[in-house]
Amino acid sequence: MKAVISQYFETLTETQISQFEALDVLYPEWNEKINVISRADIDSLYVRHILHSLAIAKFNLLTESENILDVGTGGGFPGIPLAIMYPEKKFTLIDSIGKKITVVKDIAEKIGLKNVTALQIKSNMFNETFDTIVSRAVTAFPNFVKQTKNNLVKSPSSRIVYLKGGDFEEEISPFRNKCEIFNISEVFDDEFFETKKIIVYKPKN
Repeated sequence: MKAVISQYFETLTETQISQFEALDVLYPEWNEKINVISRADIDSLYVRHILHSLAIAKFNLLTESENILDVGTGGGFPGIPLAIMYPEKKFTLIDSIGKKITVVKDIAEKIGLKNVTALQIKSNMFNETFDTIVSRAVTAFPNFVKQTKNNLVKSPSSRIVYLKGGDFEEEISPFRNKCEIFNISEVFDDEFFETKKIIVYKPKN
């Protein structure tokens, strides 16, 4: 772990390093009981899940955010890696599947994350508002915007930060003048990131 994460983030504290290292034990343990991460991906946990989540941090896309909502978090991505990276910010992780939220709560507790709240709920049933919403391609982008628009604070700095791969230009065309695209391959070397991008959508732009 240390080599993979520390290669790109050189100022991690000892606490952060130990928290990231603990994930290498906790996720495989949970994956034996619940299919939180695909069997093919569990051996690539740090690159395909943790580092992928941390691309948001590498581009400094949460600097103006105090409260962040992770929609469709699954086993805790991107929320848990981001919560480790930003202990001063508050993260709420939601998913409609209860067993996945059980995993998130257990992992957050075992690594000592005090800035994470995990809830089993659908975003369209959730009434709280946040500075930023993050997610890893849980649905087509227009659907995601529609489902979560009421969860954003009405502010010029509020945003959706969406991790997505492949060709999605046609998909985001209705929002293109309010979107900025970041190529993850510009900051991370692994070939996994060649087609991976981040969509930042600011509805108030």
